[in-house]
Amino acid sequence: MVGVSDLHIHHFGPSTGPVVLALHGLTGHGKRWQALAEQQLPDVRIIAPDLRGHGRSTGVPPWDFETIVADLVAALAARTGEPVVVLGHSFGAAAAVHLAHRHPELVRALVLLDPAIGLAPELMLRIADSNLAHPDYASLENARFDKLETAWADVDPRVLEAELAEHLVPTADGRLAWRTTLPAIISYWGQLARDFVLPPPELRTILVQAMKVQPPFVTPAFRAALTAQLGDRLTVHEFDCDHMVAQELPADTAALVRAVL
Repeated sequence: MVGVSDLHIHHFGPSTGPVVLALHGLTGHGKRWQALAEQQLPDVRIIAPDLRGHGRSTGVPPWDFETIVADLVAALAARTGEPVVVLGHSFGAAAAVHLAHRHPELVRALVLLDPAIGLAPELMLRIADSNLAHPDYASLENARFDKLETAWADVDPRVLEAELAEHLVPTADGRLAWRTTLPAIISYWGQLARDFVLPPPELRTILVQAMKVQPPFVTPAFRAALTAQLGDRLTVHEFDCDHMVAQELPADTAALVRAVL
């Protein structure tokens, strides 16, 4: 198994105090949490890894939730001895649920931002095919336009420019691509088509559904199962936003994190 040293981890806030483990979405990176951390939660200790196959972390397989959970367990063991609040977006929210399902002793609460879990296999195939057909960009402007067309239109332009600066890298043929391992990304789309798992019934959980996302990533089946499993331990919010919840509504997101700290 690849060791924790192969995960690149971003740290924000003080070196002591309650920990928030922040997990980015598919094709993202841990530094994506920087604006939220520094502008909204400067007093909160945030650990934000680049998940396997993303950013500056290793891209070696296996590429599945079991391996991601093992990576996170190792990262937490190296950095804190206490249960943590896990803040996850999209694929990262799915990873957060898998972590809580397998290691409930490590998680004190979940904040799930538009989780992508238990999705239709046909949709995942279309997205994976699109990734393979269009893996890179001819220019920075093309990459910026793609972001604006896919959920970033209402994000602060400064946050978008930081995303482009951090996450775009030149390819061997002079184009630009996201700093990811493409085979891992394709595999992870398949992971999102797996049957969903649920957190333990006693775990405090906040679920955010981004209502502008169509078809929704938060499926009716997952939302209903989560409600049945958690009862009054679950709080659901329907935000009038697109998929990039933390980037579009940082103050609202920070308030949810503080509610479980």
